[in-house]
Amino acid sequence: MMTDIEWDKLFNPQLAAESLPFVLEGIGYTISLSFITMIIGLILGLITAMGRMSKRVWFRWPARFYISIIRGTPLLVQLSILYLGLPVVGIRLSAITAAIIGLSLNVGGYSAETIRAAILSIPRGQWEAAKSMNMTHWQTMRRIILPQSVRVALPPLANTFLSLVKDTALLSVITVPEMMYQAKIVGGRSFDPMTMYILVAAIYWIICTLLNVLQEKLEKRFGRFAV
Repeated sequence: MMTDIEWDKLFNPQLAAESLPFVLEGIGYTISLSFITMIIGLILGLITAMGRMSKRVWFRWPARFYISIIRGTPLLVQLSILYLGLPVVGIRLSAITAAIIGLSLNVGGYSAETIRAAILSIPRGQWEAAKSMNMTHWQTMRRIILPQSVRVALPPLANTFLSLVKDTALLSVITVPEMMYQAKIVGGRSFDPMTMYILVAAIYWIICTLLNVLQEKLEKRFGRFAV
């Protein structure tokens, strides 16, 4: 059974309350970077998914290679290469730029397979019906295939976004002043990192819980169009 002194070492409510405003200064980076990189990543993912399904070798194989690299290496390593490795060859990126590029490429690699699977889930008859109406490939994608694919891809893409929000904590390694970075500063000064880690975990949990609620509402809305 833990004593009162041991509980104090685990979590200090006074320190958490006093440092909360400072830690929340980083929430803007957490949220904004999550949304920006998710949008860019989805665009990359759609282009890459098209490449994976393309009959053109010059388009299909680079897409496969890109997905393999992103899914086969840790995000932390990717961020370290962009921010700490590229200066060796004379390319210097700011922490924010490296974060946006790294997270966007990561989301693009993972979402590509989700989008590809969603597109392939649409019955072949939909393509044939569009072709009988003299619709072009792009018209078929834009008006028939993609709208239906959104409903299929929404749950896994929403999970990708939740993972992205949590992955922003890794940006503290490349000095992006998001919540984890702010918490490390306070934890170092107060010699009580455990309290700060628990505080940041609670904040992330609240954010992800709210996003889960939003995800359920979106799924219900798009579910109305299910056949």
